[in-house]
Amino acid sequence: MSTPSPHGRSRIAALAVVMAAASTLALAACGSDDDSGGTSVSAERPTAPDTASFFGSAASALASAEASARAKASELAASASAAASSFEAAVSAETARAAKAARTELAKVDGPGNARSEVTMTGKPRSETGGLLAVVVTITNKTEATASYAVQVDFLDSSGKVVETRYVGAEDLKPGEKVQPVAVSRKPADPVLTPKLAKAQRY
Repeated sequence: MSTPSPHGRSRIAALAVVMAAASTLALAACGSDDDSGGTSVSAERPTAPDTASFFGSAASALASAEASARAKASELAASASAAASSFEAAVSAETARAAKAARTELAKVDGPGNARSEVTMTGKPRSETGGLLAVVVTITNKTEATASYAVQVDFLDSSGKVVETRYVGAEDLKPGEKVQPVAVSRKPADPVLTPKLAKAQRY
């Protein structure tokens, strides 16, 4: 085997240096890959948030929703109260004079009166009265002559005690004519009261 020339030996030495450097780089790359697959990956796992840095936005939103609900409830209550007042005012305007006349007439009557068979009562839905207890009193002149009527409606509690009395009336009804005044209780909705036809007088 022939001995390399000095020039050839230099080239071989340079080549060896290059290969050694390449091996070093390869090892470094592998180490980097191993690190990225181990330590660096675990370092990138999500950690629990620092709650000390949070502000009360969620609580504030809840408080805002609660305040909004309370405002809405208050608005609905005010609306119902206004509706009740409006309904009662309309009824009062239509029946005040007749009610006064009926009360005066019934003060002269002993017993249930002579016209109970000509009077019926029907409850009116609270959704139409603003939550008030109201009774439609149907008065029908079943005689053959013109007549006026006075009606007393008592509102009873659960024990049967009269806690409120209302009067309605009709004047100069012709034979067969019918009217439907409304008796409205001014008592609170609770406890629930029961309306009763106490007196009905034809005069």
